[in-house]
Amino acid sequence: MKNTQVIQLMSIVRLSIFMLGITMMSCNSKKEQQLPAIGKSVALFDYFSYKGNDDFYISNPLSGEDYFYNPILPGWYSDPSVCTNGEGDYFLVTSTFTYFPGVPIFHSKDLVNWKQIGHVLNRASQLVNMEGQKVSGGIFAPAISYNPYNKTYYMVTTNVGAGNFFVKTQDPFGEWSEPVMLPEVGGIDPSFFFDEDGKAYIVNNDEAPDNKPEYSGHRTIRIQEFDVKTDKTIGPRKILVNKGAQPADKPIWIEGPHLYKINGKYFLMSAEGGTGNWHSEVIFRGDSPMGKFLPWKNNPILTQRHLNSDRPNSVTCAGHADLIQTKEGDWWAVFLACRPINNQFENLGRETFMMPVKWSEDGFPYMTQGDDLVPMIVRREGVKRDSTVTYGNFELIENFDSPVLDMTWMTLRTSASDLYSLSETPGYLTLKCAGISATEKKTPAFVCRRLQHHKFECATRMLFDPFDDKEMAGMLLFKDEAHQYFLAVSRDDLGKCITLQKVGELGTELLVRQDIGEEIKVIDLKIISEGNYYNFYYSLTDGNWELLHKNVDASYLSTSIAGGFTGTTIGLYATSEK
Repeated sequence: MKNTQVIQLMSIVRLSIFMLGITMMSCNSKKEQQLPAIGKSVALFDYFSYKGNDDFYISNPLSGEDYFYNPILPGWYSDPSVCTNGEGDYFLVTSTFTYFPGVPIFHSKDLVNWKQIGHVLNRASQLVNMEGQKVSGGIFAPAISYNPYNKTYYMVTTNVGAGNFFVKTQDPFGEWSEPVMLPEVGGIDPSFFFDEDGKAYIVNNDEAPDNKPEYSGHRTIRIQEFDVKTDKTIGPRKILVNKGAQPADKPIWIEGPHLYKINGKYFLMSAEGGTGNWHSEVIFRGDSPMGKFLPWKNNPILTQRHLNSDRPNSVTCAGHADLIQTKEGDWWAVFLACRPINNQFENLGRETFMMPVKWSEDGFPYMTQGDDLVPMIVRREGVKRDSTVTYGNFELIENFDSPVLDMTWMTLRTSASDLYSLSETPGYLTLKCAGISATEKKTPAFVCRRLQHHKFECATRMLFDPFDDKEMAGMLLFKDEAHQYFLAVSRDDLGKCITLQKVGELGTELLVRQDIGEEIKVIDLKIISEGNYYNFYYSLTDGNWELLHKNVDASYLSTSIAGGFTGTTIGLYATSEK
């Protein structure tokens, strides 16, 4: 190695060590200062750290600067939809169900490097009737589109508690409008199509003809014209697809439709087969937006359902796709899929993947055929990865020094702004011990983010002195109202303690209890996931971690056991409701 290369390498190492030191100092700076007063019935959180450690990324480093990992949005980012303004800007949205704020929106210039720029639904007036809905209710399958004729972006979606609606803007980096309801559009999963002649249409999943299903999962895809000047549907509603691509096979849950015009032909693409392992994407072609649409002979155009379940690094449940043509002219698809750990279960939910689109000799687009695999590593030639990539193993540290939470943080159903504060004790997240439990269909004092890795390490420092035997605070692993692990500080008849609780449909099971002494006001908490199980730790002094409980079954929080449409979230939680 040449001397100049050695010097450059040493400089990089020194810089890395320096930056690591800065990070550690940032995390420890408040610890070395005088601790703030702990108010009654509140918990203060000094920092929150999260570090991914998945084996695949470690064993399969990217070989070139134009390669990227699938999923492009790891963790629970389901039902992706994408659009472009034709000028090199791409925007992508995903479902949020009953989490607040709703519908994260990402921006990219090249489809590879994505950055979250906000949320489409960030006001209470846009997310009505969330309280009372289960976690897997709320906002389904948002679809984003751009209308070049009025230079307006539209996001249309379903609120299970209110119906179908859309919002719009001419600046996707800014605020979106108040909801415009679509009372004539039934069912779920609407999306817009803006044709070259200026006309607009809405396609969506709806009931069987005459609301008389022949079997469970019998659905239709329907279309209706839309007037962009009045923001209302017009004309008759028409069924484009009844049952699915192969009606004789009684296909289930055709949904998530998108309509495109490509090379003079209209293509109707939909998900089919439900959200589990039988999930797929199918396509139809016609000469008019109002039909008739005929299915491709080689449907489905995307699925992994027939492949060996023991294959390495398996990707399952692939479907619910959207197509996008780049400014360079090539076509790509974004879609959802899952990554089960060791082919057993997944806690990450349905994630956003991307892969190139191929074209058949008879002019149909497809992503997989036969034994084609959804790739975990993809190349987009000529596009360079940058430091903002959203995939792979990464580490983040939140010091709560900002007056607002980072975009990755969420609450349940409402903003919970009356339950947490970043200004009450500057430099700390303050959570009130609310009389609401995360088992209720309400808004608890729970501030969380998505799990994005099978193997991860997560830690926080908490200042908390429970007032009575009802108050608890700590870290919560949350799948839904009936599947949770709560690493908590509380008190009982024996005094102050740290506990690990398993929250279930029939109540709460105490897995372990450890005395910590009345004088303890500051405690560090840590959760390490090994993929199939979790280990829980605590520390009463800097750097001295004690194992509280090990080998706790992670599958308890998986979709295979808990069901539902979301992935697991992790966050900071306080309550006075046992």
